[in-house]
Amino acid sequence: MKKLLLTGFEPFLEFPVNPTTDITNELHQNVIGDFEITGEILTVDFQKTGTQLVDLIKKHQPDAIVSLGLAAGRNCITPERIAINCNDGPEDNHGHKPDGEKIFEDGPVGYFSRLPIKAMAESLQEAGFPASISNTAGTYLCNHVMYYGLHHFDGPAGFIHMPASHKLAVAKKMPSWSHADLLQAVKISIQCL
Repeated sequence: MKKLLLTGFEPFLEFPVNPTTDITNELHQNVIGDFEITGEILTVDFQKTGTQLVDLIKKHQPDAIVSLGLAAGRNCITPERIAINCNDGPEDNHGHKPDGEKIFEDGPVGYFSRLPIKAMAESLQEAGFPASISNTAGTYLCNHVMYYGLHHFDGPAGFIHMPASHKLAVAKKMPSWSHADLLQAVKISIQCL
């Protein structure tokens, strides 16, 4: 059976809950389609998170990688089209604030996703879930992880941004989905691999 490395993030910035943490932990060791899932939670740290992902790739030797991230304020699931070679944004969980520096000095400007993002968006829509392809993963840790994964792994890999969960929306007023719907959307996305 093929192996899928599924990553989520710990809570960050002003968000006390990150739905990707719960989803990644819940899907750990599940089988979806042709893949057995290994779920791992990443830190929100520009100095460590990329290396953490590379170490997980070496440890688990996956056949595919799907990374999940919170896009608070979005109202739909958004598979990302491209990661760019840029770190920028607010402070991470350890106080580091990047200022537009490159992720890799000699790296390409960007990497396109190697996930079937069009099929993912269409399958989610057919199942009744709002979804669309996003053309920017931003410049924060989500983009950082997507870029690192595509730089260090040759197989299917990419990133999916998710709306807030109701659990998070209780603390922060914003569009939200139920945990069950977020979980089902991730399963449908994985089945497209």
